[in-house]
Amino acid sequence: MPVESFTMFKSKEFKILQRGVYLTLSFVLILWVIKSVEWASHLDLGLYGILPRTVKGSLGIVTGPLIHGDAIHLMSNTIPLIILGVGLFYFYHKIAIEVFLWIYLASGFWVWIIGREAYHIGSSGLVYGLVMFIFWGGILRRNPRSLAISMIIFFLYGGMIYGLFPFDESISWESHIMGSVAGIFLAFYFKRTPIYLGETEVSSALQHEGPEMPQPSQNISHTAGKNKSIRYFYQDK
Repeated sequence: MPVESFTMFKSKEFKILQRGVYLTLSFVLILWVIKSVEWASHLDLGLYGILPRTVKGSLGIVTGPLIHGDAIHLMSNTIPLIILGVGLFYFYHKIAIEVFLWIYLASGFWVWIIGREAYHIGSSGLVYGLVMFIFWGGILRRNPRSLAISMIIFFLYGGMIYGLFPFDESISWESHIMGSVAGIFLAFYFKRTPIYLGETEVSSALQHEGPEMPQPSQNISHTAGKNKSIRYFYQDK
């Protein structure tokens, strides 16, 4: 490869990575700013979470994932969001914003439809959606490097499967399930979109099957809740 082409390739790769880091850290910073304002003003923002099947609670589809119960709750979502967000915006930079918004809004909407009557807050539904999208996205492309990405995701976050079961009523397992469903659906929906692996882009091995699917647009949300007497509980694991 000529030096000029190699330099251009490296420049493109760096710009994609830089954009992914910038967008991901910007979102995470918003979460911490909101929590800091809540601490400083002694406000109870948990009431802006998702309250299923109520008009008032529908606002939580947008606001719920931005609100966390305490520093531990927020930190437990911060690290996965950074890792998975940068991965999404790097490997799937052409559709990353669409996927992010779809998971964010779709998971929140489905929690609003089927969730327990409690306030659901936190970003773990988004985290579960990103895990499932990146994992299944790599599997569907059947490329050694994309499969390696899937295996790394499984190694890092495979234990999150326990969060899909209602072992603890203070955890919004509904958000985890709905986020996972959104992520898996989008992985199949976008299976013909190439994954970026440095200088090459790898399409799905199933690309020859059936006609080209149209691109969707965007959107989504999610997370944790508790019972009526306490109004809400937030621990997302």
